[in-house]
Amino acid sequence: MATTKGGRPARLASWAQRHRWSALLLWILTVAVVTAGAQTAGDSYQNDFSLPGTDSQAALELMERHGAVQAGASVQIVLQDDGGLQDDRTRVERMLTTVRGLPFVTDVRGPYDGALSEDGTIGYASVALDGESEDVPAEDVEKLIDTARSAAGDRLRLEFGGGPVQNSEESGGGGAEGAGMLAALVILVLLFGSLLSAAVPLVTAVFAVGGSLGLIALASHVFTIADFTPPIMMLVGLGVGVDYALLIFYRYRHQLLEGDDPRTAARTALDAAGRTVFFAGCTVIIALLGLVVLGLGSLQGVALAVALTVLVTMAASLTLLPALLAFFGGRIQRHVRKSAAKAEAKGRREGRRWHALAAAVQRRPLAALLVSAIALLALSAPALGLRLGFGDAGNNAPESTTRKAYDLLADGFGPGFNGPLVLVVQGGEDAARHLRAALERTDGVAATVPPRPTEDGRLHTLIAFPDTAPQDEATADLVHRLRDDVLPSLAAEHDARYLVGGPTAATQDFADAVASRMPLFVAVVVGLSSLLLLLVFRSLLIPVKAAVLNLLSVAAALGTMVLVFQHGWFGVPEGPIEAYLPVMIFAIVFGLSMDYEVFLISRIHEEWERTRDHSEAVRAGLAATGKVITAAAAIMIVVFAAFVLSPTRMLQQFGLGLAAAVLLDAVVIRCMIVPAVMQLLGARAWWLPSPLARLLPKVELERRETSPAARVPAPAESRDPEPEPRT
Repeated sequence: MATTKGGRPARLASWAQRHRWSALLLWILTVAVVTAGAQTAGDSYQNDFSLPGTDSQAALELMERHGAVQAGASVQIVLQDDGGLQDDRTRVERMLTTVRGLPFVTDVRGPYDGALSEDGTIGYASVALDGESEDVPAEDVEKLIDTARSAAGDRLRLEFGGGPVQNSEESGGGGAEGAGMLAALVILVLLFGSLLSAAVPLVTAVFAVGGSLGLIALASHVFTIADFTPPIMMLVGLGVGVDYALLIFYRYRHQLLEGDDPRTAARTALDAAGRTVFFAGCTVIIALLGLVVLGLGSLQGVALAVALTVLVTMAASLTLLPALLAFFGGRIQRHVRKSAAKAEAKGRREGRRWHALAAAVQRRPLAALLVSAIALLALSAPALGLRLGFGDAGNNAPESTTRKAYDLLADGFGPGFNGPLVLVVQGGEDAARHLRAALERTDGVAATVPPRPTEDGRLHTLIAFPDTAPQDEATADLVHRLRDDVLPSLAAEHDARYLVGGPTAATQDFADAVASRMPLFVAVVVGLSSLLLLLVFRSLLIPVKAAVLNLLSVAAALGTMVLVFQHGWFGVPEGPIEAYLPVMIFAIVFGLSMDYEVFLISRIHEEWERTRDHSEAVRAGLAATGKVITAAAAIMIVVFAAFVLSPTRMLQQFGLGLAAAVLLDAVVIRCMIVPAVMQLLGARAWWLPSPLARLLPKVELERRETSPAARVPAPAESRDPEPEPRT
């Protein structure tokens, strides 16, 4: 039995065990108070996709300043009558008069003001609202829709489109969270063979997620946090929460099998695996906070929220989990030893299959490395064609009113009608007329609407409809061509200022901003994470290997997303990848990959320090961690994959990307590539130049003296003749 007090994690575990009722009640009280406060104060989530310095943002600010109708939110009432809409004119105009009288409506333009298709069977009315799309209450949208539907008849069909209607239709993860938790519980029961053992990590994760949701709802009153943040927090929080608690619990179980009593086992588990969880969590937080360098307001709030979720999860794993183990340690110990006795009676040794797998990889490390790397590179190749954008109503469910309105407008007026470009003119009516003439001569422009002055008459706006759909690459090319080729010469000729704005142009600006700032973001995240690994393992090659492999897993995940959502595999509607998802997925996946990296390499390092036999250290490390890494990954996969069932395309992409990354990381990288690379590197894996070793502070990740196995002296003949720096 261990006699050492251990480090801070062990002392924290000791406190939580001695005061288990206080620790548990403190967590219950904290979550209850935070949740009650969040429910009382409500939330103030808001999307901020502003991009200072871009044409679309400048155009929007000018329209708002001068009172342009296009500056606010609008709803399209799309009408269809196969017999012709002229027969319905009286009914439609009566309906529009009623809609115009709604208190939140500022302007209405009917279908008989030039908004009918050539055959007269499809038309639309534009309803301007007094606010931006994100700020329009759902009840106002429902009232408008109910008012308009009163005009529908046997032949007259009404559907509704526009940002406010799209926002009112979207929902969160639905039952994805519940499905993920149920699947996680099943995996944990299969892993431990006990409902009690399975419940402990899951309860810890639920407390962490519950506290985080309340904190972020309160924080939304101070910081700008997007409205799609809560489901992302739940997705990451459940996965990471179960993951961290499982890593500690599995080490606790190992210590029980080594002969420790429950109290000592908990201290040892927190002192070893707890340190791993702490450093792994720090890498996730560093990666998420790296999003700040992008300078995109909408992502900074999400990064802050998810980083806080990871922080609360770490706190729960290091304080609540030991308290729960103090309550149920005796029952868990009896079950663990009983299961071990049964396995021993049958001649089964835990970890033997992982030991055999590592040995097989070590026999042909180069072949294992090449095959695995080629497979990952093949999956990564589609990511080279990654096209960023935002989903629109064309990606919605076929039965939704926004999708039906989208299809009707495309049938009646062409595919580009759903993605109009709003051009802003500063320079007078004559400059606006010349712009319209130039647009009508431009390839890719299907039609234009006559210039319209703003309320103060100092600005003109003009709408141009592309030949292609909003998400089509040709539409993005048209935006760039107008800005780079058409408008500069026109502006110089007429001494005017021309800007391309509107939702379609703003989407392209956001995608361009993400793409241009991505290299800096990747460099910051990889650099800081590698520095942390350098401090932890005091090795130059381990951080380099980790960075390369983590980048490979992220690239393969993005390639999978491109195949499914951009190329339409498995019947998924084709479209771009949500512009902010690649950086979000990179930050989260890079951090989560570091979890497994730190957990596996720290165990290999522990065996290396104990035996100085590098090959055996790799085998023993994988044997000790392979089962738990696979189980933790399986839980994350089912939690993330459950979000593929979400009705929201963004959550579907997010869930698939994270699930694919974790699957590839846990199965291909940790079980195949890492043992192969470590075998090829040999003792060089732990090399650190002496001058650098003297400069770096010493950071302990493992406290080997707390483990019975760690007190076994290494055989003299197995020691490496060259001294190695110890952490």
